[in-house]
Amino acid sequence: MSQLPHCETLRLEKQGPALHVTINRPDARNAMSLEMVAELSALFTQVETDLSIRAVVIRGAGGHFCAGGDIKDMAGARGQKAASGEADPFYRLNRAFGQMIQQVNESSKVVIAITEGAVMGGGFGLACVSDVAIAGPTAKFGMPETSLGVIPAQIAPFVVERIGLTQARRLALLGLRIGADEACALGIVHQVAPSEEQIEDMLGQALERVRLCAPKATAETKALLHRVGHESMDGLLDSAAEKFAAAIRSDEGSEGTMAFMQKRPPKWAGDAD
Repeated sequence: MSQLPHCETLRLEKQGPALHVTINRPDARNAMSLEMVAELSALFTQVETDLSIRAVVIRGAGGHFCAGGDIKDMAGARGQKAASGEADPFYRLNRAFGQMIQQVNESSKVVIAITEGAVMGGGFGLACVSDVAIAGPTAKFGMPETSLGVIPAQIAPFVVERIGLTQARRLALLGLRIGADEACALGIVHQVAPSEEQIEDMLGQALERVRLCAPKATAETKALLHRVGHESMDGLLDSAAEKFAAAIRSDEGSEGTMAFMQKRPPKWAGDAD
């Protein structure tokens, strides 16, 4: 990324092959506004074509990850009337978030979520589309929508993909809030850090593993995993074999094989720019 874009709701910092994205609305517990949705969408569009970025780390400022949708935006939508032939303002608001979270889900980069404090509603959905999720000791996860008289319209499919239908039913239909340990047991997050220092240690270990894995092979693997359950197994395995043949003949495949035989790190492991 030649130049980091200016964002009103996000703080951006590039460290080697990782882009650190901090949701920066601490006064609102990092509630997700329309502006934030647009900035995240634009950022992931830009990141997708940037070969120098291999991981995107998302966390929140002020001790909270994201407390869900912004009530002010919802109030504003309530005051609007759909013009003739236009979609309902609430539909546009909700669907814009869904498009952004789908974009994060399908990103070719490794997405790492550092979850602390409130991880609710849209924030919960964002955690569920990460490739690696680490929870701090203060993290509280929930789908409170039904207790507010609304539905988790855009996040529900991703929650089901993450933890399965039976557990998603319990969380969504009871509007439950759960702690980090239960979130880890359910598979919402992968690790729970008992302290701030250990959050940073776990993040460092994850980023080190990203550095050691070939970027193109990682992106192809992520895309393959997303296809499971959406295509016939025969067709998927045929396609996967073609991808494997292309990968092993690629520059990465040649370099990885040579590095293994020569007992040295592959070239991409030293790429920190």
